[in-house]
Amino acid sequence: MASVHESLYFNPMMTNGVVHANVFGIKDWVTPYKISVLALLHEMTASKITLPERRRLNKLILPLQQGPDLTLGQFLKTVEERCPQTAYAVKLRLHEMADGELKDMEYFFSTLPTPFTAFDTEAYKTSVVGLFMRHMLLAYNKLSFSQVYKLYKSLQHYYHSHYAKPVDGQVPALVADDSEMDLTSIDDTVGDRVDKEEMDTALHESELQSDNTPSRGPLSQKQAEYFLARQAYLLKNDENKALKPAALQEELNNMLKFNPDFAEAHYLNYLNSMRVQDIFLSAHSLLHYFDRLILSGNDGKSNGDEGYGRSLRYAALNLASLHCRFGHYQQADLALQEAIRIAQESNDHVCLQHCLSWLYTLEQMKGSDSTVLTEDSVKMAAHFCLPYLASLGIQSLVQQGATQGKTAHKLMDALKDTDILHWKHSLSELIEISLAQTTSIWRMYGKSTMSLQQAQLLLNMSSLEPVNFGVQQNNTEAFAVVLCHLAELHAEQGLYGAVSEIIQHLKEQFPPHTQHAKLWMLCDLKIQFERHMNEGKYHLAEPLVTAIAALNQTEGLYRKAQVLKALNRSTEAYHILQQLQARCEKIKCTEMVIRVMLSTAELHWESSGFSTALPVLLQALALARQHHLQSLASETILHLAFTQLMLGVPEQALYVLHEAIEPILAHRAVMDKGRAMLLAARCQMAVAGFRPNRQGQADLRLAASALDTLNEAATYFTQLNCKERLRDVRYLQAQLHHSLGQTLECNKTAMLFRLLDQELQSPAPPVSMRL
Repeated sequence: MASVHESLYFNPMMTNGVVHANVFGIKDWVTPYKISVLALLHEMTASKITLPERRRLNKLILPLQQGPDLTLGQFLKTVEERCPQTAYAVKLRLHEMADGELKDMEYFFSTLPTPFTAFDTEAYKTSVVGLFMRHMLLAYNKLSFSQVYKLYKSLQHYYHSHYAKPVDGQVPALVADDSEMDLTSIDDTVGDRVDKEEMDTALHESELQSDNTPSRGPLSQKQAEYFLARQAYLLKNDENKALKPAALQEELNNMLKFNPDFAEAHYLNYLNSMRVQDIFLSAHSLLHYFDRLILSGNDGKSNGDEGYGRSLRYAALNLASLHCRFGHYQQADLALQEAIRIAQESNDHVCLQHCLSWLYTLEQMKGSDSTVLTEDSVKMAAHFCLPYLASLGIQSLVQQGATQGKTAHKLMDALKDTDILHWKHSLSELIEISLAQTTSIWRMYGKSTMSLQQAQLLLNMSSLEPVNFGVQQNNTEAFAVVLCHLAELHAEQGLYGAVSEIIQHLKEQFPPHTQHAKLWMLCDLKIQFERHMNEGKYHLAEPLVTAIAALNQTEGLYRKAQVLKALNRSTEAYHILQQLQARCEKIKCTEMVIRVMLSTAELHWESSGFSTALPVLLQALALARQHHLQSLASETILHLAFTQLMLGVPEQALYVLHEAIEPILAHRAVMDKGRAMLLAARCQMAVAGFRPNRQGQADLRLAASALDTLNEAATYFTQLNCKERLRDVRYLQAQLHHSLGQTLECNKTAMLFRLLDQELQSPAPPVSMRL
């Protein structure tokens, strides 16, 4: 199921998508790149541009102003994609200044529209363009003559380096040597240096590649705020579009080199370290963030909503969440108790509610029953009008209820109430989590059609979030969970072409270094394993067990037992199943307990006899019905029917099978449909009095019905390329045709059986010994 507490990780850096960077202290200055932006704004103001082109350029202004400096080639290419005519005019304007004299640059600044006089253009004083122009004009007017001259020489270098050919594999720098420029109050370069690999990086399809080209000089305050806001937003909503962990770490190190007390950079460093599961650097950066936050100029109150007290209690809360993620439950409990103590002293009810949410989450991670704590959390969150935490608590209760055997209609009613809350408060993220939870619950209950419907509903839902930075809100954990369910549902129906497309999409949206990549990795391995097992390719399925165990130890042990059982290593398989059952009963994983019981019953068939399997199967059936797991209940009934057939009561087996055949055909996998039809045909043959290689009168009507059932089973097995099962079907078809005197059909099916037997090159197990 989707993790309903992924959003509880407190992010004090973000407020409506804005990073509060109040300690950076570097003001804007004039650079060659910003002169290029001024030239663009001047051309937009002075020249006539069509309305669509103007709209495209207007969308480009803010990223150009706030992003790190670009090379001239990147800048011109970006503008040219929106309006080639304007890009050419900007190039001419820069050419006039760079190939002219200093007075040409002076003339350019003198002709810029003044923000206080341009009322009818983009350069009006209260507009983004007007404020930017005003800042640049003020910064330019404050320069001394020597600084203006150095700026002009830097502009020439910036322009000509774009057309100069690299020498000995070197890429020309954005600006001249550090000693040639001193336009700011600190001895830093005007522009940003980028190496050859960064300069060769192509622009993103819809976004500037400024964030993917880390700068080497100090950023201004606005540039730093924009960079941190963008990366934090992308890490939360679309990690694939954010910088790679190593590149982001390098950029943050460069930022902290110029200002070690930049608190927000430390917090982004913490988020980046969490991506690569670096516990040491994560804790180090988190503690540095709150240390710097306290020293950054708060009002110094020890209590209340602001000041040291708030920073300290949220520091402890974040530290607890960090240890929870890494499974350090004792350390998490200590940090959580500290956060609760400080919050109680400060009467901070919001913080206490966050602490209570993490308290029941921690109890769930330990395997304890946290129902009472969760209910208390929901009541208190509703009392203090905290819909987000109240909804998370209700979804957690639904998740616990699903594992404890609550009926589906009660869980769906609870989710319906939370959905009303979500839509009322426009909680888009929780709407996604709710739909992912509903998809998982329907699938657990064995209702594949309802699960597929909920998955499609989420995938086709328009986001309520504002579309910032080109993110479409489709890279969250909820979407990953739903896509994995969709892949497994297609695999169950034998549609492996569609499965490959879904997995490929998951690989593109959630690369291996992202935090949700483990979901599709495990899903892909399980699909491959089941496919190889269905096709009888056990030598290909066995290596996948190790990879599955690395991602999920419980699933790995179960798959290992399945392979050992298929290889007739029953003793080893039995020991693993007993070990796995004890573990799953301890952590209350009912689904896996039932699967283990079914596998244990199959081992009893091969060793001690069919009668000894009955108590295990009856126990599994009672457990499945108690928890309303229709899918596993149908599977258990199949095993019971097969056991009764082998014990010589085919009439009772056929009667029991009719109870499960409808849900199997409606919701189960193609493999299960084929097995059910094959078992039904064998029961019909036994009831009809048919005995292979024996003389006797058989019921022709039931025999004909068995033939139709076998034909349907053959269709299912052919769809999955399950040749071993198909060989069993052809064998029974040949026997039936022979007993009915249908020589032509008998010869045809016998030939098909022989071809399959020669292709498999392995002795067929007795048909009577396998379900």
